[in-house]
Amino acid sequence: MDIDPRQYENTAVNESDIHNIVLSYLVHNCFKDTVESFTSCTGLKHSVDQLEDMEKRKRILHFALEGNALEAIELTGQLAPDILEKNKDLHFDLLGLHFVELVCSRKSTEALEFAQSKLTPFGKVQKYLKKLEDFIALLAYEEPEKSPMFHLLSSEYRQHVADSLNRAILAHAKLPSYSALERLIQQTTVVRQCLTQECGKEGHPPFSLKDFIKS
Repeated sequence: MDIDPRQYENTAVNESDIHNIVLSYLVHNCFKDTVESFTSCTGLKHSVDQLEDMEKRKRILHFALEGNALEAIELTGQLAPDILEKNKDLHFDLLGLHFVELVCSRKSTEALEFAQSKLTPFGKVQKYLKKLEDFIALLAYEEPEKSPMFHLLSSEYRQHVADSLNRAILAHAKLPSYSALERLIQQTTVVRQCLTQECGKEGHPPFSLKDFIKS
């Protein structure tokens, strides 16, 4: 693919673009108070309903990150009905967070009962089987934090599930699943890769991100 730098000459980013990128990031990450201050200072518009939904979404993500997945599931059902019925992968991961919390609290009997009633039905679908086995295997360790499945107990894994939940709720509300800043970074990465490949074909040194910023 040939990329002509001249096609970008008249696409300078103006102040309004920057404001919208910042606002998109704040909304995506549920910074409600900052959104209110930012829109007040810039004159951008944001409806009361959107702010209320943002606050509800923030509570849901907080519960997911804290390991209180059942509360996150309940509030998600109130804000976005049927979303988890349509997204079985996400529902499974949220239930798994609750199971992990029970395991970490050393509530082995309760964890086993929960797995039998809520998780094992997913085992009928092949794609869930391996992860289900990993969840159940945690019960075999006195210190699950030191098990080969320790990543299921990590804050990074909870963040991953919370991010997936956030994107699903945003999509349900017909809002972008990714912030404008994330999309910009993704597009920049693709352009950089294309330019690097083209430069390599023509025998030029690899194209660096510094070159992209200068252009």
